[in-house]
Amino acid sequence: MSQSFKVNVNKSFDFDISETDSSQLNSIKTSDNEYHVLHENSSYKAEMTLSNFNKKLFQVKVNNNTYNVNIYNELDILIKEMGFEIGSAKIVNDVKAPMPGLILEINVKVGQDVKENDTLLILEAMKMENVLTSPRAGVIKSISVEKGDAVDKNQLLIEFH
Repeated sequence: MSQSFKVNVNKSFDFDISETDSSQLNSIKTSDNEYHVLHENSSYKAEMTLSNFNKKLFQVKVNNNTYNVNIYNELDILIKEMGFEIGSAKIVNDVKAPMPGLILEINVKVGQDVKENDTLLILEAMKMENVLTSPRAGVIKSISVEKGDAVDKNQLLIEFH
């Protein structure tokens, strides 16, 4: 059974291409990233200028015109329909209080570089100290609380740039 691909060019044009279609392409590899293509009695010089497999993004230059091409197989489409993304990370831009409590200690300052899992602050809740750590590497944009503040669940504590 032949595999099929959904191809989008410059976020404007969509194509369905089968494995058979791609195997019948009349092309010759001339160097690592360059190809000579014959299509309908016309000659084209094609060059792969960017290749990001995780994002399924490729940039192809054909006769000095650049095209951004996304290529998705059936599994990629199924994963996207399920609400997941391959090769992408969720970017967390803020830290909110996971529960109501009292701010005991703040270990960062505005403008400070932090790494993932660095201690940001300590929140006392239900007579326990909870260490809130950085979900990602980044720079502290703002701190919305001070030591001794009582906070509610989901209250903004820290924002990242």
